[in-house]
Amino acid sequence: MLEEYLTTNVFAFFLVFTRLGTAFMVVPGFGEGFVSSRVRMGIALSVSFLVMQFVADRLPPEPTTIGALFLLLGGEIVIGLIMGGALRLAVSSLHVGGTIIAQQSGLAAAQFFDPAQMTQGAVTSSFLTIMGMTMIFVTDLHHLFLQGTYASYTLFPVGQLPPFGDIAFLVSDFVAGSFLLGFQISAPFLVYGLTFYIGVGLINRLMPQVQVFFVAMPLQLAAAFAVLGLTVGGSIMWFLAYYEEVLIRFLGA
Repeated sequence: MLEEYLTTNVFAFFLVFTRLGTAFMVVPGFGEGFVSSRVRMGIALSVSFLVMQFVADRLPPEPTTIGALFLLLGGEIVIGLIMGGALRLAVSSLHVGGTIIAQQSGLAAAQFFDPAQMTQGAVTSSFLTIMGMTMIFVTDLHHLFLQGTYASYTLFPVGQLPPFGDIAFLVSDFVAGSFLLGFQISAPFLVYGLTFYIGVGLINRLMPQVQVFFVAMPLQLAAAFAVLGLTVGGSIMWFLAYYEEVLIRFLGA
């Protein structure tokens, strides 16, 4: 009896860990490249052990064939990737907004390593992304994700095919919402850039002998930093509200 009990609980634990471990590999904050793999593994194992206590009665029995086992684990991996990927799409809105800001402020050539995208990016997009992920933990929004790991077993029961039609609709909605939020964050810079370039163009037409590029570049950078200082607080608040909306709509947190 003890051997059967231990075997069942080990299977249930690793079944839960398959979903949550995959989600922790992708989710913003926990799944970043600069986070130690041992730390990420420890958090995923701890959360899986806690969640397993509450969802053990919802888990199917251990499959009798290898094919059924791989099919069950593959479904859990897909659900974990979808859980983390939806939140990763929300963070990409800051990357989109920062890239547009860099183009409008003359900082497009200033490249910096973006830890969220794991590649080189505009310095403003890296700044907004790092600030956004920091505020996720400062405002305890990561607690909603931890709560959503348990709620996901109500939305996506183990052993059943997830509603791919509804998931595809939600993901496309999140992609559109991320781009919309990115443009909203960069909207003041679009207005500023249009006004500034119109003024520079008029000066160039009125006084062609003036080296407009060398005169306008310092003013453009100074004005861009001033606008960024005035709008960055509201931009991060918009992002946090959108991130919370994604958590509630997709994970039921």
